[in-house]
Amino acid sequence: MPNIKVVNMTGAQVGEIALSDTVFGADVNEAVLHAAVRAYLLNQRQGTQSTLTRSEVSGGGRKPWKQKGTGRARQGSTRSPQWTHGGIALGPKPRSYRTKLNKKVKQIAMFSALSSKVADNEMIVVEALTATEYKTNAMVALLAALGAGKKRLVVLEAPDAIVTKSLSNIPGVKVAYANTLNVYDILNCNTIVFAQAAVSKIEEVYA
Repeated sequence: MPNIKVVNMTGAQVGEIALSDTVFGADVNEAVLHAAVRAYLLNQRQGTQSTLTRSEVSGGGRKPWKQKGTGRARQGSTRSPQWTHGGIALGPKPRSYRTKLNKKVKQIAMFSALSSKVADNEMIVVEALTATEYKTNAMVALLAALGAGKKRLVVLEAPDAIVTKSLSNIPGVKVAYANTLNVYDILNCNTIVFAQAAVSKIEEVYA
């Protein structure tokens, strides 16, 4: 069972907690992580790109010259793909890129992502992440005291408007909640900063 220290908002250690082996001490399955990240990125695609085929381009109804006797190649329309202003052959059309992962694979991917952060010492647990007023400077000082990297994911137990708003102006910081955490965001940060209550919530849900 992995242990991790708990710090306060000044970066001083105030205790230690034991993390769940199931959630934070699992074997890292790289193949499942790849599948989860790929599915996430594909599902972000709108699939609205579209090009005009020869039948959709305006004009080109008349045969440009007669079939024989001109010495030139036969042509049926000035909107064929080889013509300037012609249609696009085999171009993209609106489609859905959506893909699904089954529940078991999603769970394994989440455990692998969280466990990799613990194994690489890229996870910080803060006793409480609170704020009484909207102050970006206070959150900048907090992240500096914690020694977080350039790309940081801050995970709260539940939405907190003051903390979220105070963090939103800081470059390289993303805020997530225990119920909206995803594998891509975990892997895409240098350091993941958890509120202690969020760790308990995730263990309660997954373990």
